[in-house]
Amino acid sequence: MSARLAAGTYRCRDVSQSVGAAVDAGVTWIDTAPNYASGTAEASLRLVLKACPQVRVSTKVGFVPDADRRAARNAGVPLYDRDQGHCLARPCIAWQLARSRACLGRVPDLVFVHNPEHGRTDRADLSRTLAEAFEELESMADAGRVGGYGVATWAGLSSGMFTIPELTALAETVGGPQHHFRAVQFPVSLIRLAVVADALAGCGALVEAREAGLDVFASAPLGGGELLGAMTEELVRFIAPAASAAQAALLVALSAPGVSRVLLSSSTPAHWADALGAAVCEPLSPDRLRKVIDVLGT
Repeated sequence: MSARLAAGTYRCRDVSQSVGAAVDAGVTWIDTAPNYASGTAEASLRLVLKACPQVRVSTKVGFVPDADRRAARNAGVPLYDRDQGHCLARPCIAWQLARSRACLGRVPDLVFVHNPEHGRTDRADLSRTLAEAFEELESMADAGRVGGYGVATWAGLSSGMFTIPELTALAETVGGPQHHFRAVQFPVSLIRLAVVADALAGCGALVEAREAGLDVFASAPLGGGELLGAMTEELVRFIAPAASAAQAALLVALSAPGVSRVLLSSSTPAHWADALGAAVCEPLSPDRLRKVIDVLGT
């Protein structure tokens, strides 16, 4: 299976414990953000990353937690969307990334522009905002302060606020043919099957990302934990007869065409062992995925 599990930190109650269990299980990528775990997630990763230099890490820019907003104002950094707690202006991105590097203790391998559609309804305005963000991130990448960048979105692609080709074209306009736009992150799961159906039909975000050479980080593969309660024995057997409920749900995201990594927040070694059992299984065939979509819909 080409897709791999990565450790997400969005819903972690104890980031150090969760990520420690993931790394001990062999996970080699951690995804985080300045606003996760009430603003403490990045700092909680520092010791793990120091002890495990082979583990790669991605973080985000955009959402500014309350404590950081006060620090930004004290540093004279303008926060243009102060009421929304979200800012993608160049000075804010530069300041936020400096804090991220200090918290993580290293240069992040990837930096995602976090939900750029947040609070916006005008596509032209959003395009201008993304252009400014990409300009700053290209500058940071050229200076060796980030390894590369991408866009992490919850609804920007599914709502039509932007497309993968538009993001790639923008990166090429800003950074030229050797731009540093590397990845996208968006939901792929049993309750987000439209993107999988599109890929099986040869269209949509997963296909466009693959054609552009982008890595795809699939988020919320268990629907924020809600899917596990909805996984009946009949559904699990239909997807993968020998799998656990978590494994069956994860197999859908892991098997989706074009997915590179599937982000998962699990807190214990037992949970990670169960999840990694899905990662070593034979992927679901396109025919099996189509049957799952036929039964559940999109």
